[in-house]
Amino acid sequence: MGGLFGRAALWALLCGPRPPGPHQLVRPSSGGPSWTQERTLVAVKPDGVQRRLIGAVIQRFERRGFKLVGMKMLQAPESILAEHYQDLQRKPFYPALISYMSSGPVVAMVWEGYNVVRASRAMIGHSDSTEAAPGTIRGDFSIHISRNIIHASDSVEGAQREIQLWFQSSELVNWADGGHYSSSYPA
Repeated sequence: MGGLFGRAALWALLCGPRPPGPHQLVRPSSGGPSWTQERTLVAVKPDGVQRRLIGAVIQRFERRGFKLVGMKMLQAPESILAEHYQDLQRKPFYPALISYMSSGPVVAMVWEGYNVVRASRAMIGHSDSTEAAPGTIRGDFSIHISRNIIHASDSVEGAQREIQLWFQSSELVNWADGGHYSSSYPA
């Protein structure tokens, strides 16, 4: 069977793309991109919860091919918020930020996938809704910089710190995705 419907083409047509084999992966030491899985914290803030946007946020991350490995709804304690926003403590808006973040439930999630930290930042958009591009979560749903729907970690190191702050390791689930490979390599 050759040509248009060769074995690989037929497989892709019927089953979707094959997982990359070892010969297709670029090793980080070769100067190419790293294919390691990252994790990031994403939190739907009280305004996003109150506006019933949790499902829309989850849907965007799932459609992007990322894997949800932890999720919980909670009324965020001030101790967690103070540590989470420690770099903003000297800002004039800090008291209002803590008040807002403790005004209602937050949905905290941990997403896993290739380059998930950088990709999630692009997906959520600029903090200021007037500068957030259409098609981003904030561009589509945010109404004001102080009510901007969502938080996502800004670096791999920040994500590790935030995940440890918001989740116990026992609350994170390592699960096989049943052959869905889109988060394992770029499309």
